[in-house]
Amino acid sequence: MIRFVWVFVVLLCGSVICQAQKYKDPAVPVEERVEDLLSRMTLDEKIAQMGMIRLDEAGKKGLNGIGACESPFIKAADIAGISAVSKRFFRDSTRLGIPPIQIAECLHGFLSHGSTVFPQAIAQGSTWNPELIKEMASVIALEASSAGVDQALSPLFDIIRDPRYGRVEECYGEDYYLVGEIGSAFVRGMQGEPEQTRKRIGTGKLICTAKHFAGYSAPVAGINLGPTSIGERELRSSHLPAFRKAITEANIYSVMPSYNEVDGIAAHESKFLLQQVLRDEWNFQGYVFSDYGAMDMLRYFHRTSADRKEVARKAITAGVDLEAPSLECYASLAELVEDGTIPVSMIDTCVKRILRVKFKAGLFEKPYASPEISRQVVGKASHKQLAQRIAEESVILLKNESSLLPLNRSSLKSVAVIGPNADQVQYGDYSYTKGNLSGVTVLQGIKEFVGKGTTVRYAKGCSISGEDKDGFGEALDAANKSDLIVFVMGETSSTLSGIGWGDESTNKADDPNTCGEGFDVTDLNPYGVQRELLQEIYKTGKPVVLVLVHGRPWSITWEKAHIPAILEAWYPGEKGGTAIARILFGEVNPSGRLSVSIPQSVGHVPVFYNHKPSGRGFYHSPGTKEKPGRDYVFSSPDPLFPFGYGLSYTTFEYSGLQVSKKRFGPDDKIQVSLDVTNTGKRAGKEVVQLYVRDLISSVSIPVKQLIGFTKEELVPGETKRVTFQVSPDELGLWNENMQYVTEPGEFELMVGRSAEDILLKEKIEYIE
Repeated sequence: MIRFVWVFVVLLCGSVICQAQKYKDPAVPVEERVEDLLSRMTLDEKIAQMGMIRLDEAGKKGLNGIGACESPFIKAADIAGISAVSKRFFRDSTRLGIPPIQIAECLHGFLSHGSTVFPQAIAQGSTWNPELIKEMASVIALEASSAGVDQALSPLFDIIRDPRYGRVEECYGEDYYLVGEIGSAFVRGMQGEPEQTRKRIGTGKLICTAKHFAGYSAPVAGINLGPTSIGERELRSSHLPAFRKAITEANIYSVMPSYNEVDGIAAHESKFLLQQVLRDEWNFQGYVFSDYGAMDMLRYFHRTSADRKEVARKAITAGVDLEAPSLECYASLAELVEDGTIPVSMIDTCVKRILRVKFKAGLFEKPYASPEISRQVVGKASHKQLAQRIAEESVILLKNESSLLPLNRSSLKSVAVIGPNADQVQYGDYSYTKGNLSGVTVLQGIKEFVGKGTTVRYAKGCSISGEDKDGFGEALDAANKSDLIVFVMGETSSTLSGIGWGDESTNKADDPNTCGEGFDVTDLNPYGVQRELLQEIYKTGKPVVLVLVHGRPWSITWEKAHIPAILEAWYPGEKGGTAIARILFGEVNPSGRLSVSIPQSVGHVPVFYNHKPSGRGFYHSPGTKEKPGRDYVFSSPDPLFPFGYGLSYTTFEYSGLQVSKKRFGPDDKIQVSLDVTNTGKRAGKEVVQLYVRDLISSVSIPVKQLIGFTKEELVPGETKRVTFQVSPDELGLWNENMQYVTEPGEFELMVGRSAEDILLKEKIEYIE
């Protein structure tokens, strides 16, 4: 009898212990774990989950839990050590043992010393290769997770509308379809395939954050944080589709509202964006992570709240779940509950979303980070090789008069490499350094490629934005002594992150940052005396190849008219110099295509391909003898180089366009097929682009819209049959009642090399 009682007591105690630890049991369904943990939390513990601190602050403030911690910008192995200490404290030394979500910047590489630096986002978009970006994101996740990181504040789903805006470099392109495809591939690579992530995020993967929601990249006058003057139809038609794809198809876990306002309502207090669209229409199941300091901006910047208490009420009512980088406004939440302004259930809703993500990310059971493992993973040779491949596919050949490129290494006896970015790495913002020891410059890449058989002369010539011409003489001397000149002009961006808290040592007084977050401009011409130096070198009569290393489109009208060969390289990452040299000398056939239109001048902005019929001046009725156009007095409104444009060292022919159905209904999907043939003498990659136009619509819509693309590699003489699938939903519009519908009528399908180089067309008809 005594033995029976003892066994019963043991079993009962075990059951009680099991029940006490229910939320820590990974075998228990996530929703049960969430409810169990929430039921045990005090109001203060709940509010703590809605805030953030630095990773190294754990245990220093008497904390009993926190929502998130930010990784410092140091060596990855050192971050791993701090991560282990911090998370062990929260899991073992706080009442409920709730670990924080470790945050890091991963825009084009894990933001830590020694991590692989990939090409900047605008270059990633120029690859037109989602699978390559997916592979890159998987590598970034592997490097960051080795340092304990759980969530990346990436990627951006903003679309480029104004190149004056400094954060253009962080965007994939101007088109929502391209941005959605590239950005969603990034999410699938970093976070995992949606079939898996709906259950749990796997080992070596990261929570992704869709930013900036929404309309952030179209500020008035191109000034960062500026208001966005667009209506709901344009917002839904152009700025929201890429975000929708990330949420409904890629299953992204987190969304970051933007700093800006749209139609007078700041994103962090917008019930329309954060409740109606995000939750009600798209059924977003993740959590909303505020942009750094953006909530308090409602008080002192947008001036729509009198104090932080009012900010807290507006933000939580709109649907902001976590305040970053610290609890400032949400520190007032307890007071708002006590005075009856908000119900505690509103806080519970936010905390549930945060806890759900923590459980799905395995935070309660995953091993602590190891500095030893991090050292083995970060910056591996294979990762650097991938960075080079992406750079090679992102570089765009804009001009190649008389087939100056590729250069012949055996016959080129001497080359001068000139310009402020010729021997300086430029990675763009949200990178950890600008030091040349971290990567390969264009000069270094050329020297390594040509070896001792070609004399390479170097002269900086001038700075990026300064007016000093003292270096002109040395540059001209190098040019005159050489057979050919490679001129590398461009700009420089802030390193690390954010506005005002980046690496100030990189913002030099004599050569300040010109691009990146918070660095907006009024002029899109090359800065300083770079163009003047190039013009002097041009006068030597020597052949010149221009390489652009920068973060935004420039109005290179003079350069297009005079320089025979031009490469757009953007910020090409740590292996950029190697990639550029391989392209210059024909080891690699350039396959990058513009993901953003290049304007003729700043006065032409905004310039984007999917403009409205009235968007580029007045056009006479078809069939009249009068010439089309009535635009600017001294210029057409057309871009200098159009969206989708890029040359190759080979040629391609398109033929045999066929559609599976000329007439289709709501349940049909059309197959669009064509042949693409490499008619040149080199292997190359061609980006085949499919556009559509609704010929007559109830509201005005763009003259064309990208709805498909594929990048195909073909050897000389090879033909491939390319097929696209088109559904009725892709042909829809937001009608006058703000309903998304596909209207009956004729559509024109267009296949081409760019938005302006349409080669094949076919009409189809939609019937209900």
